[in-house]
Amino acid sequence: MQVPGASQFTPRVHGPQGINAPHAPFRGSEAAKSPAVGSDRLEISSAAEAAIQAAETGGIRQDLVGRIRSEIAAGTYETSDKLDVALNRLLDEMG
Repeated sequence: MQVPGASQFTPRVHGPQGINAPHAPFRGSEAAKSPAVGSDRLEISSAAEAAIQAAETGGIRQDLVGRIRSEIAAGTYETSDKLDVALNRLLDEMG
C-alpha cells in the first residue's frame, strides 16, 4: 500500500560521522596548541581547612574527650543551661 506524501515522514539517515569535536576549526590556533598557564584556580574554604586539619591530626581531641567523660561520670555534664541551648537550637532548625 502506498500513502501519498508519506515520503516526507521517512526519517533521513546520515552517513558515517567523524569523531572530531565540532570545534575543529580551532586546531591551528595558538590557544589550541598550548594550554593556558595559570588559568586554573583552587580556593579552599575555612571549613574545608578545618576538616583537612582534623583529618590530618586524627580529629580526636583527647583532652576534650577526657574532660567530657569525667563530667558525665560525675553527673555534671548535662546542666539545665546546656539543655535549654540544645532545645532552642533544635527548635530553630525545625523552623
